Amino acid sequence: MLNAFSNNSQIGVVASFSELIHSLFQGEMNALCWHRNLLGDFQEIVNKLELKENITEISIDDLLALQLSDDGSLARETIIRDMQLLADFGASPSLNLLKSYERDDELDFISTDVYSFHVDRSPIGTDTFLCTYYGAASDILPNDQVQQKILIPEIRQQLLELHEGTEADFESFLEEYYFDLHYQPIANAQPVNLGVGHLWRLAVDHPEQSVLPCVHRAPVENNEYRLLLIC
Repeated sequence: MLNAFSNNSQIGVVASFSELIHSLFQGEMNALCWHRNLLGDFQEIVNKLELKENITEISIDDLLALQLSDDGSLARETIIRDMQLLADFGASPSLNLLKSYERDDELDFISTDVYSFHVDRSPIGTDTFLCTYYGAASDILPNDQVQQKILIPEIRQQLLELHEGTEADFESFLEEYYFDLHYQPIANAQPVNLGVGHLWRLAVDHPEQSVLPCVHRAPVENNEYRLLLIC
């Protein structure tokens, strides 16, 4: 897995949290990976947590309340340490126990849920951080292996028919409903799976960004819970 990451021009591989937050995105590189082989039993934590909704946010207090084996305790320490590192950096980490995300099936010709390849957007300079501790992990794609869905002629035509305003405000309509954030893989595109245990930093579309935003998607869960740290 390390070779797959390090031989990919889209991905920069680092060896510490300090490197992760201080390394610069440049050129084609819009994803940074703190590559780790984590110790501990993360499945035990998942098994002992209570899923209250399809997406349940887990607090540090929730983790500390669990009665765990030594291996489970080791996994818990890693999660709490990651959350504290991100919080000290100024981020707002959220630990989620996931059964599934909400699906967008309102329109049959375009999807805008997180299972669709998409980019994140922010009005301020920021990045997306994520780590999958258990379960299926997200995928990313190089920007030259995707096409913006709103530029695909048949999709654009249907969006034009859906739009009830003037042609002048069509682009604003696309942004308002997040259609412009979603991408279609080209033929023979090769997604890279982010794997389990690695802490990632992905480039976001914002006014100060010097590289293209990272195109990514959530995985299909296959009836298995996920434990995901994201901010």
